[in-house]
Amino acid sequence: MTVTLTPGLATLAQLEDIWSGNKAAALHTSSHAGILAAANMVAKAATSEVATYGINTGFGKLASIKIAAEDVSTLQRNLILSHCCGVGEALDDATTRLMMALKLLSLGRGASGVAMATVTMIEAMLKNGVTPVIPSQGSVGASGDLAPLAHMAAAMIGEGETIYEGTRMPTADALTKAGLRPITLGAKEGLALINGTQFSTACALVGLWGAWRNASAAVLTCALSTDAIMGSTAPLQDAIHTLRGHPGQIAVARAQRALMEGSEIRESHRDGDTRVQDPYCIRCQPQVTGAAMDLLHFAGRTLEIEANAVTDNPLVLVDEGLIVSGGNFHAEPVGFAADQIAVAVSEIGAISQRRVALMVDPTLSFDLPPFLTPEPGLNSGLMIAEVTTAALMSENKHLANPCTTDSTPTSANQEDHVSMAAHAARRLLRMNTNLSVIIGIEAMCGAQGIEFRAPLKTSPTLADAMTTLRAKVPPIEKDRYMAPSIEAAAQLVSSGKLTASVTLPSFVKGHVE
Repeated sequence: MTVTLTPGLATLAQLEDIWSGNKAAALHTSSHAGILAAANMVAKAATSEVATYGINTGFGKLASIKIAAEDVSTLQRNLILSHCCGVGEALDDATTRLMMALKLLSLGRGASGVAMATVTMIEAMLKNGVTPVIPSQGSVGASGDLAPLAHMAAAMIGEGETIYEGTRMPTADALTKAGLRPITLGAKEGLALINGTQFSTACALVGLWGAWRNASAAVLTCALSTDAIMGSTAPLQDAIHTLRGHPGQIAVARAQRALMEGSEIRESHRDGDTRVQDPYCIRCQPQVTGAAMDLLHFAGRTLEIEANAVTDNPLVLVDEGLIVSGGNFHAEPVGFAADQIAVAVSEIGAISQRRVALMVDPTLSFDLPPFLTPEPGLNSGLMIAEVTTAALMSENKHLANPCTTDSTPTSANQEDHVSMAAHAARRLLRMNTNLSVIIGIEAMCGAQGIEFRAPLKTSPTLADAMTTLRAKVPPIEKDRYMAPSIEAAAQLVSSGKLTASVTLPSFVKGHVE
């Protein structure tokens, strides 16, 4: 199936559909006229005596060197091959395909000057499952994601390596098997392909979607934890949150209140509870995770704008009849968005970890057994699972340090301020993996704690979530090899299957109402 994208109007939902559904992408035909008009302007500039950056000149610090008309195609090929300097682990196929779809959107705005054959080559590679191998390291997020995008462009001209039908092979072989032929790059086309923020933006979007799945699960697991320690729902009253006014805080409080509706455990201690207030990790969940969700919504709006942006250089302004150099390749907005997502992910994990610590501590958990095991002493229960959450929480705190403030000059000081957006976005994958484990372990603790409250029952909604969990993670009656249970719980969180078992508001799931 192919998702048809209209440049300038693509939505995050469409892009997530391409990424998660392994779907192809193609531009709406309404974009073709603009693409052709810009290409015609570039073709004229390529034969002109006037030097135009990237069309008949060298690149970067070499921009003052004029290139003969007969060497224009060689110039573009040399550009691609020389910039294939990526290192490290290859980007996963789904994110690579998303990056290619984002490049289509940028080229489709009709300001890049590429030929239609170049656009249709990307579409054909997506349709036929020809996925370039993109090393994940080497971009500083300015002058474009040069190295990663060069590896993508290299595949289009038959160079480098590609994944086809699950096998890594030379691109020339993959294109032949898929019935495709490599293209020859014309004036500016190589530059248009490698200038841009599509690698950083794709990675940031994947980080955003992972953060939303984790954040939604954290609302559910906090409800489990609250019932497990026989916590109060009084701090969830709507008036408290509407008086402050932050939409994330209001949405989280409402969602958690709905999740706990009908809990016998809650009703059993509504009157006569000697505890006046619960610890912050319970009482301030709407304020903390709600604020994180507001940050994710803001980052999402930034990334949606960037996904539809033209980010190469120079730009072909057809209506003005100009080809002008600018700086849209600088990925500062993407870097900022990734840094914001990282802070949100870190904080969601920090407060979740404190709830885990609360539940395994018999002095704080309101009569739950130590480390949530029926026979403490002989059994250690969830003792070291809590330590694991502490380790991952601390790791995420370090990873959450901002990347955009770490600029360094490159390219003989021509590119003297860079965004580090690629690094900022890529670290979100590791952070979200860590967070899924923290929240998965919280789910295990919350369910275990609730089961100790029998014969009192939790709410019907939370009981459904526990059924989903227990299908993969049995109760801990005696000590057992724990790693598989933790992995299974984390997978339920990261896949969204745990939250799929309950109803959550669209805002809490990452969609603005």
